[in-house]
Amino acid sequence: MNDTRERILDVALDVLGQHPDAGMGEIASAAGVVRRTVYGHFPSRTELVRTLAQRAVSEVAAVLTEANASDEGADAVWADFIARLWPLVHRHRVLVVLRRGEYGEEIHALLAPVDRTLASIVERGQGDGVFGRHLPADILSQVAWAAVFTIADTDLAAGTAGARAATITSLLILGVPEARAKALADGPGT
Repeated sequence: MNDTRERILDVALDVLGQHPDAGMGEIASAAGVVRRTVYGHFPSRTELVRTLAQRAVSEVAAVLTEANASDEGADAVWADFIARLWPLVHRHRVLVVLRRGEYGEEIHALLAPVDRTLASIVERGQGDGVFGRHLPADILSQVAWAAVFTIADTDLAAGTAGARAATITSLLILGVPEARAKALADGPGT
């Protein structure tokens, strides 16, 4: 029963990633089950989307917590976060679309702790002089964070080129000089 639920969630993530307005019947068909089975696990599409959002936010928060535990500078922490996050970004990019729609308020609420942590990293970087002060930390972090998902929606999404592009682009948005952004994207010792 748990395997079926997880398969439905995995398939729903893929289906909604391609067609954010897909219905429960389309998700059931793609999962190889009948609609009644999907509804048995998720009484409504809202509940299914809520569960997907909670799952995604938990994964993102865990990655962010790991990266933020470092004693490195804010720019290195940000680069590490994007590198660790990249394998999940393409999978969870549907949240960006859903965040703008009818589920937006709820997804914003779920992401609030992540948003606050990202803003605190940016604020720390601004205080240390490694991030620009051209925008307040909370807005700047959201702009840099959104760039990662924008890149995930491009042809660069597959492989390390996308991760490198997302890291460099988000660091540039944050005000990190290009040479430093490239060195951080290329990893330790560069």
